[in-house]
Amino acid sequence: MSNRWCYRKLLCSVTLLWMSSEIAGAQMAGTLKTAETKLRFEAGLHSPKLSALQNGTEVLTNRVDETPISEVEIGGDMRWIEWNLNVAESHADQHIVSFVYDAPSPHLRLTWQWEVRSQHGPIEHQIRIENRDSREVWIPLQTSFPFDWQTPTADQIEQFYVEKGADTPSDIGTHIVPVPDGYKWEGTSSTYAQPRHGEEREIIPYLLVEHPLGVQTGWYVGIEFSGRTHLTLVRKGDSLRGEVGLNPDLGQFRTRLKPGEVFETPRIFLGANTGGPDAASNVLRRWVREVLTNQEAWKDPHYPLTVNNSWGGGMVVDEEIANHMIRDSAALGLEMFHLDAGWFRGVGDWQPDQKKFPHGLQPIADRAHAQGLKFGLWADWTQAGLDNAPESLNARDSKTRGWLTTDLPASWKPEEFKGQPVDIGDPPAKAWAMRETERMVSDYKLDMLEHDGYLVAQGCDASDHPHAPPDPLNKCIYRDAGYVFERSSNSTDVSYHAVRAYYDIQANLRQKHPGLLLEICNDGGRMVDFGSAAHGDYFSITDTYDPLSNRRAFYDASFVLPTAMLEAYVENWPEGAKNPPMEYFRYMLRSGMMGWLSIMIDTTAWNADHHKVAKEEIELYKSHLRPLIRDADLYHISQRPDGVNWDGMEYFDPKTRRGVLYAFRGAAPTEVRHRFVLRGVDATSRYQIRFHDHSSADIVVDGDKLLTSGIMVQLPASNSSEIILFEAMPEPLKSLGR
Repeated sequence: MSNRWCYRKLLCSVTLLWMSSEIAGAQMAGTLKTAETKLRFEAGLHSPKLSALQNGTEVLTNRVDETPISEVEIGGDMRWIEWNLNVAESHADQHIVSFVYDAPSPHLRLTWQWEVRSQHGPIEHQIRIENRDSREVWIPLQTSFPFDWQTPTADQIEQFYVEKGADTPSDIGTHIVPVPDGYKWEGTSSTYAQPRHGEEREIIPYLLVEHPLGVQTGWYVGIEFSGRTHLTLVRKGDSLRGEVGLNPDLGQFRTRLKPGEVFETPRIFLGANTGGPDAASNVLRRWVREVLTNQEAWKDPHYPLTVNNSWGGGMVVDEEIANHMIRDSAALGLEMFHLDAGWFRGVGDWQPDQKKFPHGLQPIADRAHAQGLKFGLWADWTQAGLDNAPESLNARDSKTRGWLTTDLPASWKPEEFKGQPVDIGDPPAKAWAMRETERMVSDYKLDMLEHDGYLVAQGCDASDHPHAPPDPLNKCIYRDAGYVFERSSNSTDVSYHAVRAYYDIQANLRQKHPGLLLEICNDGGRMVDFGSAAHGDYFSITDTYDPLSNRRAFYDASFVLPTAMLEAYVENWPEGAKNPPMEYFRYMLRSGMMGWLSIMIDTTAWNADHHKVAKEEIELYKSHLRPLIRDADLYHISQRPDGVNWDGMEYFDPKTRRGVLYAFRGAAPTEVRHRFVLRGVDATSRYQIRFHDHSSADIVVDGDKLLTSGIMVQLPASNSSEIILFEAMPEPLKSLGR
């Protein structure tokens, strides 16, 4: 029987190749393609394979097959299984290549799927294992994606990855490291990054590998899941291998599948790139916006918003303070009043404190709305406390105790706004959280709901929750910041179930309240990942709010996520100075004005001059900066901020031919001037350069000069800033001037 080739020209250049069953090896093959990336796949008799990744003319060959799980546990006994390709159920269309494998006993089905959801950017992958048997089975870890790229030993390559800004951004943050023979690396991510001195910090789950010279060709991979995940990279000889998926550490992973249930590996994305980290990020950010994020949020031309947050005064907020802040927010031109912690009766009791808010929160929402402001609210809705109200989460209550992640000592007490997490992966706890978040949004007339705290359990020692029970011989109890948590061999499975429950809760809020905004805080920067980007509208990117920390956290996270989603909380700086020198004041505000802007200061303490300048800066943000933050390309045109030397960031939108340079002078007393070389502009155009603070005279510069000589910025004071706006001149003027 001769080979039969069937070719269909589809929207995303998807090809399905059918081969004779007499041919050993691949039974089916397929190709998926975007503008930047082309992937080839093969379906063997017993396992599938991504065989090659193509970036322009460069082809990377993958030498490792996917390894489906080879055994399961039934009733305490291990059973070997064999997967067989189901050609009839496998298919490809203009978006999907899906290879299906069946195991007869126990009856399981594995679907290995790759999908194109945009003409640009990466291609996504996920594995589903369905229990079609009548018996409950326990399955071991199924990694999302293994790879072993054949890489010439003489090739010079580098790895790029970024840390989360959890707690406080580190001194490094963004890593570009050589990958020599013998290189071995692992990056981990979870929802509870706890950076400790001397330990590797958690990363935003993404890595880029590229040739550092010439056109900088390379590839990248990331994970769309907020649970315990990891990425690895090992180079040995001509092999560059690794895996991407759930983190197997802390013991042997296993998870339960009841009849009819499905296990889904964390979805990953894989893409090719040319031009270095900024080129990759400008494609990836647009892909995240188009494919993952909430499109309703982007329809609002005011997104990202300008916000006044009550945490500038801490827990003392009350009705009078809130009303003052609402009036001041409207006067400054801000767009949302955000009531932070301190409004509730107690941790786990998400009702307003009647002493502070005797009329409840509805009048606060009404006043905000009457002033043209949105109303947002902070809540730590997975935390239990000791309040006795019937609707509260009381850690001593028999019902709530069954949801907790571990038993508490008799002496335990919650902190002011932190309690003991419940395991929302447990269906009754999830149902309570779904009802309670819905109630808060409806009762308090919310336009935005922020969640904080350790929302997803770090571990759980319950034996009656859906996750695997802990190993009593591999179990540790920790105490930190008012809560007690457990780590054991089941921690990854605990987070797997809890994250899926969290996604369902967020999806329920969006379905019932399409215009609602959802802020992801989680102790500042601990849940900055792609899975959260698909289930929230913006991130608190760090828990430290001074100008340097805000710019560092933004510098890092902006390599991988849409900048409009990256929230900086602007706190009073220098600390204790209510009305600092004006250059410090602008420096403070602008360090938080590169993405989503939230002011976390008692603005009523500002004098008239600071009010005037703040209002001008907010108007500058809304009129000139926000359109670029939403839609423009971003270029990291300086080294990462260190607070001593100059640093800068550039936006440029090739459609409108407009851009902005944020220039910051550090504390060094000697460097009064600095030259910033721009990127992305058209070399053949001329540009009008306008210095917003008039630190220099406005000028006209040829595009090729901006790309080579750049813009000279001069600031006489340390810890000061300038906003330089530039725009391509109309074509007739350009031609006359040349």
